[in-house]
Amino acid sequence: MTTKIASGLERAFATRGFAEPSVEDLRDAAGVSLRTLYKYAPSRDAMVRLALEHRHQRYLEHVFGDPTKSSKQGLNETLDRVAGWMRAEASHGCLFHAAVASAPDDAILRELLERHKAEVSQMAVARAGSDLSISDLMVIVEGLTQAWSLTKDAALTSAKRLAQLAEMAPV
Repeated sequence: MTTKIASGLERAFATRGFAEPSVEDLRDAAGVSLRTLYKYAPSRDAMVRLALEHRHQRYLEHVFGDPTKSSKQGLNETLDRVAGWMRAEASHGCLFHAAVASAPDDAILRELLERHKAEVSQMAVARAGSDLSISDLMVIVEGLTQAWSLTKDAALTSAKRLAQLAEMAPV
């Protein structure tokens, strides 16, 4: 039940933003009664957090595959998968950044954003077996996701070029 609700909430926030949907809209998106919605997410803030946690897991699975496997994945493949996510799921940019922008003083949302970005960067470095630092990779992936809405595949080409240059540069 939680996955169904979280999925519906994620879709609603991704398509309509964080301010626009009413609680009734969110209930409809989740496909449950208002009572059930409040049982799993007792406030609008809790609904946003539930949606973002769901988004985080879906993103990790899309970009890195099965989280229980520690298989190697080249950096270009990781960047291709990020671009695939952007094409299919986030053509307007990062939902985590949008959430923080909608409530800049919400420390919990900021922590979710920071955790999401850190886990993505750490997993990308670990899977790629690269000598790039986590910070370097975060900048490359963030550049790709932020530039996507403006330049699409050109952002992917640039991210791959920057990753290649960074791997060749002395530390």
